[in-house]
Amino acid sequence: MKIKHIILPVTLLICLSAYKTWNQDEYIDIQELRQLYSSGNQALWPKPNLDGTIDKATFKDIGVLPDMDYPEHNKYSKEKAFLGKTLFFDPRLSVSGQIACASCHNPELGWTDNLTRSFGHNRQSGKRNAMTIMNTGYATSLFWDGRATSLEDQAQFPISDPIEMNEKLTIAVDKIIEVKGYGKLFTEAFGDQKVTLERIQYAIATFERTLKSPKSKFDQFISGKADALTDQQVAGLHLFRTKAQCINCHSTPYFSDNQFHNDGQTLFGTKDEDFGRYNVTMDIKDIGKFRTPTLREVANTRPWMHNGHFPSLVDVVEFYNLGNPAPIQTKYLGVGRDSLIPKTSPLLKKLDLNRTEINALVAFIESLSTPNSRIITPKMPD
Repeated sequence: MKIKHIILPVTLLICLSAYKTWNQDEYIDIQELRQLYSSGNQALWPKPNLDGTIDKATFKDIGVLPDMDYPEHNKYSKEKAFLGKTLFFDPRLSVSGQIACASCHNPELGWTDNLTRSFGHNRQSGKRNAMTIMNTGYATSLFWDGRATSLEDQAQFPISDPIEMNEKLTIAVDKIIEVKGYGKLFTEAFGDQKVTLERIQYAIATFERTLKSPKSKFDQFISGKADALTDQQVAGLHLFRTKAQCINCHSTPYFSDNQFHNDGQTLFGTKDEDFGRYNVTMDIKDIGKFRTPTLREVANTRPWMHNGHFPSLVDVVEFYNLGNPAPIQTKYLGVGRDSLIPKTSPLLKKLDLNRTEINALVAFIESLSTPNSRIITPKMPD
């Protein structure tokens, strides 16, 4: 009788172990996952469910953000960062004297503006949603289409864009030269008071690299604080890396692979048609591709997607859950258009997430955000 009592539990344990081994995607023991993910050792984490197209040799898993890297040609100094901050908030860089970089990148709104599309010069509406500049120092290209190759390069685009600040770059520089108070700030940052476009770009880029998220609940959790996430969020973390396959694009501690993908939002043949990366490269393969945005601080940067058409994170997850159907409106085909039909990424597949899983995934994604910051706006020099 005693032998039977021993054999039954052992047999059950073997069966459970086998189930866990052969059905890893379905098997979720929250407390075991909590222990593994909060261990502080990524080698103990369950393996991510990576698509066959992902280069496993270069793949980098999610994690805590490393220290910010400053390029050799534009090293950090607090004086340069302060000059950049001042320029960032100065509307005199615009032709109207009313629009600053901070107009679309408000620190109290997740360093964006929470609008579907931003308003610019003469209340013109842009084509795309304003991306947050929080953590952009980890991006390898800027804008949704990647047309800027660095933060230094990016800083000049909004000033001269006719829909944004609409100012000629040479005139913008001249206007800063005329402000006597800037002489002291440029001297402190660069050693003399000479004002150039390059120095303006370098100062703004230096300031933007200081905008790094504090540790989120996710960061605390994987660093050893095992109670930082709820059971629902732990389940969401595991889904993020496995069944939901978010990890294929939202990898690295930046939660972006810094690559370009067609996510089915080209909106071919509509008034909102946007070919994305193709407008920069003119390569047919890039039609409809957009840069993978970071998911850090994403709960603060509504609405979502490059067009701002998604009002909630649930909408975004539901969209990907369906595999991103992107029907082509054939009535808009014609001479010169047939070759421009966008092809969605092979990474997009129907996920079959149920309501509980969708809610868990959203709860985890929200754990990547921190409270919106309030900063002291610098006094404009005169």
